[in-house]
Amino acid sequence: MSSVAEKLQRKDQRSSSAKQVRLKLVYIDFWSVVKLSFLIWLCLGIVLVVATVLIWVILFSTGVFGKLDTAFQDILSDPNFSIASSFGLPQVGLFALVVAILNVVAGTVLAAIAVVLYNLSVRFTGGLLVGFQNS
Repeated sequence: MSSVAEKLQRKDQRSSSAKQVRLKLVYIDFWSVVKLSFLIWLCLGIVLVVATVLIWVILFSTGVFGKLDTAFQDILSDPNFSIASSFGLPQVGLFALVVAILNVVAGTVLAAIAVVLYNLSVRFTGGLLVGFQNS
């Protein structure tokens, strides 16, 4: 009985008829890219907001803010200073939401600009040559 390595070695020795296809990418649909980039950036925005809130909750529950409060109170000589009250969960969540919305808008606009520039540059370059091989 032969091992798996021997079977793979015999398989490589056989000449396979690999068919190769070369295609040119000469047009990218504008609205498809806009929709896809919007959905990708929307998912990333949701991940950003959830991750930010979770990190804040973990830092608050482990007492990191309390230790930072005592350090800053010693440095600033202000016994009423508190990071948790200055940067509470509503403020941090709202800031993360605003950043996520800006990322969605900016990412979608940049993808739209990129597809327009690509479609314009195809007139000069002839497109992107892509090769596929059947193995």
